[in-house]
Amino acid sequence: MTTGNSASLLEGGQINLACFEVGGRMVALDVAQVREIVRWQEVTPMPKAPELIEGVIDLRGQLVPVLDLSRALTGQPAEVDARTRVVVLETDGLVLGLAVEAAVDVLSVEAGALEDPPALVIQAGYDAVRAVVRRPGESPVLVLSLDHIIESVYRSALPQREESQ
Repeated sequence: MTTGNSASLLEGGQINLACFEVGGRMVALDVAQVREIVRWQEVTPMPKAPELIEGVIDLRGQLVPVLDLSRALTGQPAEVDARTRVVVLETDGLVLGLAVEAAVDVLSVEAGALEDPPALVIQAGYDAVRAVVRRPGESPVLVLSLDHIIESVYRSALPQREESQ
């Protein structure tokens, strides 16, 4: 059934998902949210930035904050190597980068292939995953909620704000 969290992805017949490796697993975001994918470059740390913000990169004259997606999803920092990429996203005028272990593929699926996460997951309040794509003979692909990722950054800043007051 395709209702709830995945509803906005279901407008139209075909959905393109940008797939990334994070924490050894494949996750995806709607291609419409991805501006570009760039090779890893050194991140300049921001003093007292929220925990999930690794720092900023200079991308053709624009400072882009970079979040470690592995840390946001698993609590463990991503391992940086030759495959590491920064996925540059743009939503509602906000530009940010997500550090991922690797850019894997673009998966094109019928809108009907997107399923809501299991009911227990939704009822427990876990909203990082907005949809799931099953693939015969392979692990499901978790389609992430960019809104949840951004909200995680704001939440990670709360303890620091309270301590500094």
